[in-house]
Amino acid sequence: MDAIYYQPACKLLQQLESGALTSEQLVQALLVRIQEHNPLVNAVVTLDKEGALEKARESDRLRAAGRRTGPLHGLPLTVKDTWEVAGMTCTAGAPALRHYLPERQADVIQRLEDAGAIILGKTNVPLYASDVQSYNKVFGVTQNPYDPSRTPGGSSGGAAAALASGFTPLEVGSDLAGSIRTPAHFCGVFGHKPSRGLVSFRGHIPGPPGTESQPDLAEGGPLARNSQDLELLLKVIAGPRPADSRNWNLSLEPSNIERLEQARIGVWLEDPLCPVENELIEGYRGLTKALEGRGALVTTPTHPLLKLEHILPAYFNLLGSLIGTSLKPGMRRQMKWIARLDRWLHLLGPVTPGIGEYARGVNQPIHEWMQWSEKREKMRAAITPLFNDIDVLLTPVTPTVAIPHDHTEPVFKRRITVGGKPKAYMDQFCWIAMATLLGLPATSIPVGRTRDGLPYNIQVIGAPGKDLTTIRFGQLLEEAGLAGFTPPANL
Repeated sequence: MDAIYYQPACKLLQQLESGALTSEQLVQALLVRIQEHNPLVNAVVTLDKEGALEKARESDRLRAAGRRTGPLHGLPLTVKDTWEVAGMTCTAGAPALRHYLPERQADVIQRLEDAGAIILGKTNVPLYASDVQSYNKVFGVTQNPYDPSRTPGGSSGGAAAALASGFTPLEVGSDLAGSIRTPAHFCGVFGHKPSRGLVSFRGHIPGPPGTESQPDLAEGGPLARNSQDLELLLKVIAGPRPADSRNWNLSLEPSNIERLEQARIGVWLEDPLCPVENELIEGYRGLTKALEGRGALVTTPTHPLLKLEHILPAYFNLLGSLIGTSLKPGMRRQMKWIARLDRWLHLLGPVTPGIGEYARGVNQPIHEWMQWSEKREKMRAAITPLFNDIDVLLTPVTPTVAIPHDHTEPVFKRRITVGGKPKAYMDQFCWIAMATLLGLPATSIPVGRTRDGLPYNIQVIGAPGKDLTTIRFGQLLEEAGLAGFTPPANL
């Protein structure tokens, strides 16, 4: 972990500030690391070598002249290949966008560059960021750094794999169906899905290039190798869109826990609708016992919404409604048949609970969407009192560790294995659903390894707007030796 490419961003910035390290040296070190190991992982798909080196030299000149531009001055990093960077291809994994060169920066990218960051390159994603595996016809398959036979997750799979491989100190991903939290879990890094609307989505693909609106359910957020770096990056990318900055400013509420013995922790680890691998449950229970041993108050809260049967129908309906805007007519017709045959789908194999609502959401009229959206808002209001009694809620991220590569088409034929039994592929969306549906902050924190050496994370959910609390909880876990990133042994 002493190698420059695995040092925390905060430590790298301190070295840049003190003069112990130059930005040019850091960029060169990362380029060498990428050149040596990216062919095995295929996480970084676009590089701006000369541009990054020139920007690094300029950063060094400005620093020498006493002109520091922002909190990330001179720090190189990669970003998910769904964010538009002016002059750098943005494909979102789609052959149709293979040669698309944006002229305008995404708001997130502009905030990064205004803070002094250097965009080194882009990381791989599935086609239009629409899978929990990262592969496409433009750049191929990204491998999990801990086991090449497994996926790093998706859609921010290239981002998580790049972090775990030491290619970048920070990453910016996006999350609609766990697309930050799941890759972080599969690759043993830290990821944060922010509270609703905290990060501008303008300049993200999908939607189509030029989209100005903020899509329902989707959020942009940071990935890193420790909690302190998550907070650093979140504070840079969060805030109003430029047009909104005239009438509101961001003020993140500080964490209300500073020590583990202060923490009130709710635990929700099991639900009959989405079983989790026993080895993960055992690991999570071991974590809760360790927290109790350090003085934290650990409880099993009772709340009507802490049941997937209440969460999944609304989540999948609204998810289907959003995804349906981009489906071709033939697929929309197929979704109509799936909705009609919902009650009999289990005869064909494992079915994710609530998936029929996904199919209905694809084709539902606007008045039905509004009814589901209002139901969602009532649920959001109903969940808030839960956090009067607890500071954070711990849940699984997905039912398993990183799954083997499976590019079977159509997707609904894919299966995962949980407890030796086949389960539906979309069961991987179940545990991330509550935080997404209700717009809650959720931090994915690495807390263990399986007997086979694969990393796994726990999901830390907080009240609306309490992003710094969930991130701070991760930092407390690190300080107590209960969480943290460990590099893959084969790199």
